[in-house]
Amino acid sequence: MCGRFTQNYTWAEVHAFLSLIGTPRNLRPRYNIAPTTVVDVVRLDQDGRRELVAMRWGLVPFFWKKTLKEVPATFNARAETVETKPVFRDAFKRTRCLIPMSGYFEWQATAGGKQP
Repeated sequence: MCGRFTQNYTWAEVHAFLSLIGTPRNLRPRYNIAPTTVVDVVRLDQDGRRELVAMRWGLVPFFWKKTLKEVPATFNARAETVETKPVFRDAFKRTRCLIPMSGYFEWQATAGGKQP
């Protein structure tokens, strides 16, 4: 599970790797992407082709009735339990996307403060 990640690639790189459709665009490097940030993701369009679109990082379960600020931490799921946990189960079965990353990191508490 990751708490932050980076996106540092060109349109040509991500297009070649994932066979994307759509108009080429200028992708700017981002080095400290936090949960709930809008990020580039790859999803299938209605014709089953891969497209790069912007989405909010995190899952809002279909049954959630409260405000977005009250959503529990749903930006990561463990591979071992994603199929069975109620928050992730339905989205895992029906709706998926890929989040291209260049790297990821976790913050660790140290004597001198938090360090990536």
